[in-house]
Amino acid sequence: MTVGDYTQLADTEIHFGAPDKKNNRWRSLLKTSSNISLRAVRDAKLAKGRYPILIYAPSDSSVSWENADLCEYLASHGYVVLASPSMGVSTRDMTDDLDGIKAQARDISFLITYARSLSDADLSEVAVLSWSWGGISSLFAAARDPRIAALASMDGSMRYYPGLVKMAGDVHPERMAIPLLFFTRGDVNLEDIEKSDNAPPANRVGPNVLNAWTHGDVLTVHMLGMAHPEFSSMSQRRESAQRFAENQVADYGREDANTSYAWVALYSLNFLDSYLKNDASAKAFLEKTPAETGVPKHFMGITFRLAEKVSPPDAR
Repeated sequence: MTVGDYTQLADTEIHFGAPDKKNNRWRSLLKTSSNISLRAVRDAKLAKGRYPILIYAPSDSSVSWENADLCEYLASHGYVVLASPSMGVSTRDMTDDLDGIKAQARDISFLITYARSLSDADLSEVAVLSWSWGGISSLFAAARDPRIAALASMDGSMRYYPGLVKMAGDVHPERMAIPLLFFTRGDVNLEDIEKSDNAPPANRVGPNVLNAWTHGDVLTVHMLGMAHPEFSSMSQRRESAQRFAENQVADYGREDANTSYAWVALYSLNFLDSYLKNDASAKAFLEKTPAETGVPKHFMGITFRLAEKVSPPDAR
């Protein structure tokens, strides 16, 4: 598969039988990268056995393959990875409200149900990986779908829109009893969010989701040199030098962004292997300091909080 092969998927994301090349802006956005090869192979022979399910939830209004590199990497290590575009209830573009979140959360659950039809899928182990807006949708899905056993979020919007979490009424981070891996970007702290966020105040005011998540293990990985767009491989490819400079954190350059992305992938894999496959070596990896795992200095910081032993009422 090439980047160009992936961009063609956007032709048919509304109607499989009616390609729409005219409105596929990704063809132009990724034109200079179209011949770059990734690792996936079309119609590859299935490996024997059954493997845990990993749903990828993309960012606001984005395509399902915005993180193809990461999804391919995780698939190659024994996960059945499924993703669908980020869409609103009745529009191609996502709406940044509860209705939009609920729509994407339902899509996540739909994909889990669809996985039943796959001969290599093990539905007893399911996780959701997300970026940006997909993070809050994955939280809503996990609160309502008991099949989801773990969440991994890259700078997810659950951190930035706690008011929407509160407004939902039935989404309670303080009751979540599943493990959470959360990557933060290094240039934003919680004190800056209210000043920098353009969302209506009602969407922002609410309890901090990460602080409330006390009944499930929480691993927070602070990516000190990553800007928000750098958590997406296709966003990295589409960024011009000017746009990169506008988002740049301190003096971390493009190579640093690539290096950081690789560590995000490795920590995601070990988190999933630890909690979905009960892999002892993956658990040991997560318990080490960044220096002990070989992370370059000044790239990453980690905080880990074990779940409280007392189960909350109606725990997930």
